Amino acid sequence: MSIKASLRRADLHYGNGVQLHTAASGSVGALEALYLCLDDGQHQAVGEVRINIGYLNGYTPDQVIAQALQAVSSLDWQQDPQRLLTDMPHWAADMSMPVRTLIDCALHDLLARRAGVPLAQWLGAPDAVVGHASNQTLFWSSFEVFLAQAQAYVDRGFRDLKVRIAVTHFDDDLQRLQALRDRFGDRIKIAVDANGQWTQRQAPAYLQALAQFDLAYVEQPIAAGDWNAMERLAAQSPLPLMIDEGLAGPADLDRLCALRGKLWAHLKLVKIGGIAPCLAAARRLADAGVTCMIGQMNEGAAATAAALHVACASHPPYAELYGADGLCDDPATPLHYQDGQVWMPMAPGLGISLDLDKTQLIWSF
Repeated sequence: MSIKASLRRADLHYGNGVQLHTAASGSVGALEALYLCLDDGQHQAVGEVRINIGYLNGYTPDQVIAQALQAVSSLDWQQDPQRLLTDMPHWAADMSMPVRTLIDCALHDLLARRAGVPLAQWLGAPDAVVGHASNQTLFWSSFEVFLAQAQAYVDRGFRDLKVRIAVTHFDDDLQRLQALRDRFGDRIKIAVDANGQWTQRQAPAYLQALAQFDLAYVEQPIAAGDWNAMERLAAQSPLPLMIDEGLAGPADLDRLCALRGKLWAHLKLVKIGGIAPCLAAARRLADAGVTCMIGQMNEGAAATAAALHVACASHPPYAELYGADGLCDDPATPLHYQDGQVWMPMAPGLGISLDLDKTQLIWSF
């Protein structure tokens, strides 16, 4: 049975006052989403990646689209999709991680839809519910907006908050964390993400100063690439340290497993190449005693749903699945946020429907 494939795109915007702004990304006005749609005549499947994340992977949106066009047009879509997915580590070895993620997610969605079960169950999840606890992120904003957004999240039942820091002076970060503790006390869990902006010289003193706030972890305190420096920092840190940008390939995964939990890991599909490699990495890290978070970039509902299904199948201690919360023009539905959870109704595959009229066709094959 041959498969029709098409590439589509859409720009997604938040309608709830959220402005994506981190030390690494700067201010981002829209999420540029790329979709791969597969249609075998009976089932319509979708994969999604965000393509304006050059601050993470170095690719421009045009480069990712060009790579996706080349990859999707070169595949033999008359092949069995299970065989395509099984052999993907070989035929996709030279593809960029965003493109591999796009194809991997669409194939997973198609296969689970054919099986008539939610993707989480197809991946081996024992539970029938597609839902998981998630944190929420407080991006850089004015102090007033920062506190208002924190209050709004807590009012909705989200008590796990991650604060983006290292955008301006460290004293500003301390002020914001103190304000959260003053207002919410120990009713909330707080973590911070420096996006690799501290120097190796600054980091030890900064970590000591942050210890007073009883943080769950500090994510990527120094720039990625120097594993020895990160290991030394973890050995003296009063707080757990988590790797994000520093976890970019198999060698990094090997290093983390060898450390046996001295550093934590933040896994994202778009960094590691899709659902299959992300789930395998999560299970390997768990076996090695490494605390893991399943997360994502700020992305639309289809990409977020893929990460949600991986979380349901791997049960990580932490999950970061807030990306689609508050989007006002997302062509993919449904995905729900409530009481500290992200969840969706039981449905085959990703459980996502894509409104094609809200997307722009790039090419069909």
